[in-house]
Order: sequence, then C-alpha cells, then structure tokens
Amino acid sequence: MKYYVYILFSKRNGTLYCGMTNNLERRMQEHKHKINDGFTAKYNVNKLGYYEEFSDAISAIERGKQIKDVSRKAKIKLIEKNNPEWKDLSDFV
Repeated sequence: MKYYVYILFSKRNGTLYCGMTNNLERRMQEHKHKINDGFTAKYNVNKLGYYEEFSDAISAIERGKQIKDVSRKAKIKLIEKNNPEWKDLSDFV
C-alpha cells in the first residue's frame, strides 16, 4: 500500500493545508468537491501543490508531522522547488 503526504493551496502564496492519505486521487476529489466540512472546504484550499509518496504509514506520519511543524516559508519552498509555477498537480495524479 502507498501513503502520501501532501500540501494543498488555495492560490499562489495563499492558504496552505498539509495532509496525509493512502489514496491521493480519492482524497483530492474529496477536497475539490468539499465532501467534508472543515478547513479546506471553508477556505477553498483544493489545489495540490506538493506531495511525497511512502511505502509505509509510519514514515508518512513522521514526514507529515515534520512538514506541519516547519514554517510557512519552508512549506512554500517545498512547493516551489518542484512546482515553481504553482500548478495544480492533482491533474497529474
């Protein structure tokens, strides 16, 4: 099974959200269609800016905690390193 840690954004340099899932495609559909009430639905945070893939849940959880604990600036750096144009990567998942 695969696990994913991801960063969503509302717009370039907008609101950010960090999450983890074992099905990135399904989870992105949930965010885009606002299936769950909550932060991402309220602030329209539904564009995939960055993600990492893991083969075990423990590694994904640890990495997710690391990303959540870093500054906003560091999160933006992660996005811009591999996605400098802030494209919605969910189109490629």
